[in-house]
Amino acid sequence: MRAVIQRVSRASVVINSQLYSAINQGLLVLLGVEKDDSEKDADYIFEKTINLRIFEDEQGKMNLSLLDVAGELMVVSQFTLLGDCIKGRRPSFTRAAEPAAAARLYEYFVSTAAPKVKKLATGIFQEMMEIELVNSGPVTILLDSRKIF
Repeated sequence: MRAVIQRVSRASVVINSQLYSAINQGLLVLLGVEKDDSEKDADYIFEKTINLRIFEDEQGKMNLSLLDVAGELMVVSQFTLLGDCIKGRRPSFTRAAEPAAAARLYEYFVSTAAPKVKKLATGIFQEMMEIELVNSGPVTILLDSRKIF
């Protein structure tokens, strides 16, 4: 499982020109599910995400987590994170999980997050979306569950 974590001062999801969801200070998580990922991968990415110390403390040091600042969380499915661009000019998505498996793990991630964060917002799985964000810092972190096992 891969995730792009962006510290944001605000973010929103627009679908069919309509605002679908929005958050203020917190994290935007773009989540890609790879073949053979499991709940173990989702748990690792989730726990790492909410505990990353990437918010500033009183001294201006990145020393606080999403939980410490009572930040908000937006999770958006993005299979293109699994794109392989090594050969040719068109990305290959053969490493991405099949839609049913990816949807199940995306929903698992979201349901795990819901009781643990101040506010949770999402996109819609397999929907064309416009994501608007103001990256604070900028701070962007890449996580990959395959790099720990």
